[in-house]
Amino acid sequence: MHLLTYPEAIVVGILQGVTELFPVSSLGHSVLLPALIGGRWARDLSVSAPESPYLAFVVGLHVATALALLVFFWRDWLRILAGFATSLRYRRIVTPEERLAWMIIVATIPVGVTGLLLEHTFRTVLGRPAPAAAFLAVNGVVLLGAERLRRAAPAADRTIGDPDERLASGSFARALQIGCAQILALLPGISRSGATMGAGLLKGLSHEDAARFSFLLATPVILAAGVLKLPDLFGPLGAGIHGQVLAGSLASFAAAYVAVRFLTRYFERRTLTPFAWYCIGAGLLSLAWLTLR
Repeated sequence: MHLLTYPEAIVVGILQGVTELFPVSSLGHSVLLPALIGGRWARDLSVSAPESPYLAFVVGLHVATALALLVFFWRDWLRILAGFATSLRYRRIVTPEERLAWMIIVATIPVGVTGLLLEHTFRTVLGRPAPAAAFLAVNGVVLLGAERLRRAAPAADRTIGDPDERLASGSFARALQIGCAQILALLPGISRSGATMGAGLLKGLSHEDAARFSFLLATPVILAAGVLKLPDLFGPLGAGIHGQVLAGSLASFAAAYVAVRFLTRYFERRTLTPFAWYCIGAGLLSLAWLTLR
């Protein structure tokens, strides 16, 4: 990892910022890109090693991605945090802001607990190029399935009024079920945003609201994952690459901000289908390349 150059750090930063929010799996791409490039990238940039500097670098970039989400949704988060504060003060969950705050908390618990217990096992056992390519193709099938099932039993989309109020009008059970879908993203190649958006669609959300709830749910999870890895970057694993980490983080922040701005507009009228076919094609081609070369 000490050989990581500034151009490599910037490329990985951009990759992280974009693929973390696009429904195409950031971890899957972080595993596959070095393997497909080969050479030094394949030797040094491995997330499956027991003590992986590359993993610490990539997960550290999550902080920058989460900050981009916080900046983009800052008004929403001010209302959500205010709702959380008033719910504690008055011991109630009544207003849309209070309900949405606790929905996010409830939806985050399953992936938080599962990640602490199983993340290392999933990463070391499955965080290799071939499984990542296979799961990337599976991710595409999941996205296609969510779109097909939604069309087969369409729910009435509610796109009138404040989006946070629309989300808060749902049940806590629905929020928990959507949040549980984030657990699938512990598998390299399965997208967090794709899994939660797909679950949201199956629970009757519009594409716009499913994307919004997915990004709100992702913010605390991504931020927590990055913060937990920050000590590694200031220890032996980060020796000699602090400048590269800063460059990669700035690139990740910029890419994530552009990505979320694009996607919130994209899902006002469009679907997950193009991302699904991309994942299927990229996953199968990568798997074939890795197997036959």
